[in-house]
Formats: sequence, C-alpha cells, structure tokens
Amino acid sequence: MNSNLCISIIIPVLNETENILSLIDSLEENSAGFVYEILVVDGGSSDGIIKLLQGDNRVEVLKSKKGRAKQMNYGAQKAKGDILYFLHADSFPPKNFDLFIVLYFQKNYLAGCFRLKFKSRHWWLQLAGWLSSINHIYCRGGDQSLYVESKLFKYLGGYNEDYIIYEDNEFIKRLYKKPRTRFKVIKKPILTSARRYEKTGIWKLQKVYFQIYFQQFLGAGPEKLYEHYKKIL
Repeated sequence: MNSNLCISIIIPVLNETENILSLIDSLEENSAGFVYEILVVDGGSSDGIIKLLQGDNRVEVLKSKKGRAKQMNYGAQKAKGDILYFLHADSFPPKNFDLFIVLYFQKNYLAGCFRLKFKSRHWWLQLAGWLSSINHIYCRGGDQSLYVESKLFKYLGGYNEDYIIYEDNEFIKRLYKKPRTRFKVIKKPILTSARRYEKTGIWKLQKVYFQIYFQQFLGAGPEKLYEHYKKIL
C-alpha cells in the first residue's frame, strides 16, 4: 500500500457549532493516519463557529461565499491532498475510514462513498440506509460523504455552483457518467443525523426529495429545483 497518499477532508459549515467539535474529535479518533488536513469552510455563520475553532490546530478554517457548492469548491482549491473527502458536519465516518478510502483508491476506485446509516430507528430511514449500499446514481446523496481523486475533481470542473440544492447528486452523476471511472460504495456505515427529517416530518421531506429527483430527471435546472424546494419547505 502506498503510504504516501494523503487525504484532505473538506467540511462546509453554516451555523454548525452543535456538531463540529464532536465531528473533529471523531475524525481524529477514527483516522488510521492518512488524513493530511481538515478544512472547515464557513459560509457566513452567525453562531460563533469561527471563534469556537480558533486555536484548534487540528483544523484550518476558511471563509467562503455562502452555498455548499461554493464552499466545497473553495476548500478543494486550497486542499493539498491527493484525495479530497467531502463531509457534512452531521455525518460521522466509521473507524479507519481513511484507510478504507486509500485501499479502494489504490484498486483504481477513484471516487466513492460510505453506506448511510441514520441516527433513527424509523423503518423508512433504516430502509433508506440499506438502499444506499446499492451502487447506483439514484441511491447517492451528500450525507454519505464523497471521496474523489483531486485531479479527477478538477478535471470535471468541481461542483456546479448554480445548484443551491442537489449539488452533490449533480456532481456524482457526472462521476458515474465519466468513462472508466469506477465508483465504490464502501459497505461500512457513516452515521448521520436525521434532524432534517425530524424537523420537517419524514414523509413530507421524503416527498419533496422524490419530487426534486423526478423534476431533475425531466430536465429541470437548478433554479427550478430550488424554487420547488423553497415553496414546499
């Protein structure tokens, strides 16, 4: 195994003081030693997250324009690792997550994610987690995290900043479509919060997600998708 490979973790945040320190502690505890840097990219938080992280030598805090696609692209521009690992602030990767990424990367899986597991016992969310183990574009989402070769990310042009929502899916779809790019779903669970479902209601939020997927399938652009999202939620 090539021990010289290193990973840059990129975490876009907006008012995430509730989760960020727990996540950083978890990343430190569960890393096998391939993490080169953790970049926390703030999009204009008002909850004091930058002050909270000041002096924490485990992370580098970057300031970006608001918008997850913009924040992740900015983090990627600053990253120094061979592999970029995009992670939401409420998603906690498994033990030795970075070792798994490097192992599959060296098997020529230049992009991939982990299987999703929600912090919920609700049967639908448990089913959704199981479905995320299927290697198909319509089973993908940002909460599963995403690793991708830095060179490949730049070749594809990064995230489309026109998307305020659905930016993860749009980029991953381009990964799936690129010839000879093998995408790996690592069958280890990444534990993610169910807070959006709990706040909005499981069936209401899931209905919106299905509608957005369907509209995008029919050719709707980023503005129309966001307008629909705002109208319902």
